Amino acid sequence: MIDWFYGLEWFPKLYWSIALLASFIFIITIGLSLAGGDTDEFGDVDADIEGDTGIGFQFITLKNLVGFFTIFGWSGIACIDADFSYSLTVVISIICGLAMMGIMAGMFYSMRKLSDSGTLDYKNATNQIGEVYLTVGASRSSIGKAHVRIQGALRELEALTDNPTDLKTGTVIKVKSVTSNGILIIEKLNN
Repeated sequence: MIDWFYGLEWFPKLYWSIALLASFIFIITIGLSLAGGDTDEFGDVDADIEGDTGIGFQFITLKNLVGFFTIFGWSGIACIDADFSYSLTVVISIICGLAMMGIMAGMFYSMRKLSDSGTLDYKNATNQIGEVYLTVGASRSSIGKAHVRIQGALRELEALTDNPTDLKTGTVIKVKSVTSNGILIIEKLNN
């Protein structure tokens, strides 16, 4: 096999070298991704930045470059085997490599959008129906607690009411609004 490789002209030898090296790195990259050894973060650098969604669509990344050179090499070999000219082989392999980069960038962008931060957004509680858990004092006299389903989970949150009477445990309520510090303003649902 080594004799075969050394017997090639410089152009096919270049494409075979690129294809084999890039394929080897591609296999290692895929293996690390599947094993969980792949990460986009370096420690807790961004841990204190809330709402940081990153750059979004990224065309030039290590994975995309590995994909480019893998497809560039193999499509070039296919063109050489089809007896295309050197210039046509280079053009076709570059187009195939760029197409692969675009597909991978779009795929990773789409997968990144699937993630959910899990951060509770209290505004999503507005107009939700719930139940008083701990008595809420009349006319905002004392904070109580209410169970309300927010973002698919049942939450126990602090609540106040403008109702002239206390809202006792078990009372069905509706969330009118949420204060800036996350306290629910509730009202009795059935008078």
